[in-house]
Amino acid sequence: MLDPLSIGALAIGAMLALSLIGVPVGIAMAAVAVVGLWTTGGSAFAINTLSNLPFAMASDYSFVVIPMFVLMGAIASASGITQELFGFSNLVLRSARGALFQATILASAGFAAISGSTLVNAALFTRIALTEMLRLGYDRAFSAGCIAAAGTIAALIPPSISFVIYGLLTGESVAELLIAGVVPGILTTAAYMIGTAFLVRARPHLAPPPQPRARLPEIARSAVGLWATFLLAGLVIGGIYLGYTTPSGAGALGAIGALVIALARRKLTSSELGDCLRSAAGVTAALFIVIIGGLLFTRFFLVAGTVTAATDMLQSLELSPILFMLILIAVFAVLGMFMDPLAMQVMTLPFVYPMVTSLGYDGVWFGVIMVKLVELAVLTPPVGMNLFAVIGASEGKVKLAEIYRGIVPFIVIEAVVLALLIAFPDLSLWLPRQMFN
Repeated sequence: MLDPLSIGALAIGAMLALSLIGVPVGIAMAAVAVVGLWTTGGSAFAINTLSNLPFAMASDYSFVVIPMFVLMGAIASASGITQELFGFSNLVLRSARGALFQATILASAGFAAISGSTLVNAALFTRIALTEMLRLGYDRAFSAGCIAAAGTIAALIPPSISFVIYGLLTGESVAELLIAGVVPGILTTAAYMIGTAFLVRARPHLAPPPQPRARLPEIARSAVGLWATFLLAGLVIGGIYLGYTTPSGAGALGAIGALVIALARRKLTSSELGDCLRSAAGVTAALFIVIIGGLLFTRFFLVAGTVTAATDMLQSLELSPILFMLILIAVFAVLGMFMDPLAMQVMTLPFVYPMVTSLGYDGVWFGVIMVKLVELAVLTPPVGMNLFAVIGASEGKVKLAEIYRGIVPFIVIEAVVLALLIAFPDLSLWLPRQMFN
């Protein structure tokens, strides 16, 4: 009979094999889990788990925050907020070389405060910025890489779906996790902007000469339209930070606020609202399928004893905390090349979270590190989800080889930011400690 670790390795191999032949990752995890539960716990246990666990998860009130955040981002996008952010950023930065790179990064960070999806950010700014970049003579590969990388900021700045899922799966405070992402999100934005500025100076062919400085009245008129972004961000981030509302309540307030703004501006027709609702429902359903599949996979590992065996093995090795973290980063870097980031998060947390906390690491801090690793996963070839989002939204303007080449500098920048967050945990933990004070 196989030992628990061998069972776990066999299950992971089977799941990856199913994924590689085209089975959706959530379905692949669920299928392997059901077979495993049937084998280890019997048919009655497998059927009982399959009958009860998905319903219990989908009916849990805590998970309502996910569709609310997704809906808020969809409505905000339809109301023209992304164009306003990009237009203002471009006016302010127009006199700098590589201004459209900088504007894309800054605007994407702004929109991240009202959209928790990296894929949505990447796709939206591809449609808004890429054509203008190519028209003005910006390097195609670096432009695509910049847009894909800027989209990942949405994984850190609240409302972040990645933090919500981490909190719901580990029991850590979702509110603290969301606030913990603010400083790392700002740090990532600054690192991207500084890194891009350095690169366009070192390699002038990446961007054309700067345009004339915009006039102050023009900038002021553009700034007036930013009130909607600040209002929505204040409702969500401010409400959670000051303790006025829960994350679920903040998601509902944000969605209602986005709807009121869109209707007040008369930028949302009934058909467009229907599209937003269908889009939010589709994205939520896809996320829930992955989460349910991951939870079934986790239940199988618990029943088989794989989680306990892996934790015991780690403790017997007596690894230092920093060595363990380096090994973990290497494992996630490899997994990110082949797996959907959400699936990677759901599948690995049952193993990794107990190990990390047993070594004395703070669970909220590790949530930030986990999300940074997820960011790397969506940028890492060959299966970088943001890369494919940019390619799809570019409508043939960008080739796969070009974006693979253009994303490399941003992966290096991400690695530097990750190292800073590991070396200085207070970058992640200081702001959550100030909550409610």
